[in-house]
Amino acid sequence: MKKEITIIGVPMDLGQTRRGVDMGPSAIRYAGIVERLEDIQHEVQDFGDIHIGRPDGFQAQDPTHNLKNLKEVAEASEKLADAVSSVIAKERFPLVLGGDHSIAIGSLAGIAKHYSNLGVIWYDAHGDLNTAETSPSGNIHGMPLAASLGIGHESLTSIGGYMPKVKPENIVIIGARSLDEGERELIKEKGIKVYTMHEIDRVGMTAVMEETIAYLKDKTDGVHLSLDLDGLDPMDAPGVGTPVLGGISYRESHLAMEMLAESQMITSAEFVEVNPILDERNKTATVAVALMGSLFGEKLL
Repeated sequence: MKKEITIIGVPMDLGQTRRGVDMGPSAIRYAGIVERLEDIQHEVQDFGDIHIGRPDGFQAQDPTHNLKNLKEVAEASEKLADAVSSVIAKERFPLVLGGDHSIAIGSLAGIAKHYSNLGVIWYDAHGDLNTAETSPSGNIHGMPLAASLGIGHESLTSIGGYMPKVKPENIVIIGARSLDEGERELIKEKGIKVYTMHEIDRVGMTAVMEETIAYLKDKTDGVHLSLDLDGLDPMDAPGVGTPVLGGISYRESHLAMEMLAESQMITSAEFVEVNPILDERNKTATVAVALMGSLFGEKLL
């Protein structure tokens, strides 16, 4: 099915401390995302990049909140929420390019107001369910899913003027293999569905995706895909800030995207954490574009 897609770049690197991920949107565009989607007959509009403010001088970790660059991340999240919301209001598909994963706070704030029961597929090595109290680092890119559940600092949970953005029973995390203690406790407390690498290895990606689609299809009125490239194994996606060995393979990821395309359930998506400085000849951005092709219905035959 032909889609009207609007691409929004978010050159955000303030949700963590490794520089370079702000160049992710440019790397993904350079890898040919617009041409790839147009080749499979979608109508593509590039919104350009959200302006990201910079801290005044060097901003160390805030001793009060244990949150790095809180003000700037919150401001960028509000801007992104407005941009994404306006795209959906025009009945277009928002495709957000990151940037670090803290941008999901803004993406979900802009998307969820258009749905009464939004589902979220979190394709990631990490749970991103930390708060200031549980985070070992204070990096906000490890907190967007918690913030979207209404858990965490008010500056992050109240983006868009409402909370929560998503219910725990409407979330599926796929590919987890690095969870902090506070995240494990929250997953158990809230009953969040998680497919770790153990489940993917044990039953296979086909079963994981079939179960995910069945779990979300009937109880949601839209599903957002938030895909962190570190969900893939670093052999396939080396250009990420927090690589974790033993990840999802390139081929398994294509299968997952192809099955989501067949389900026709994805109503918005973001691809995050592409860091060209840490990459090998733009390999990770090229992988991201290939996966987007599969998500939007590209087929070999």
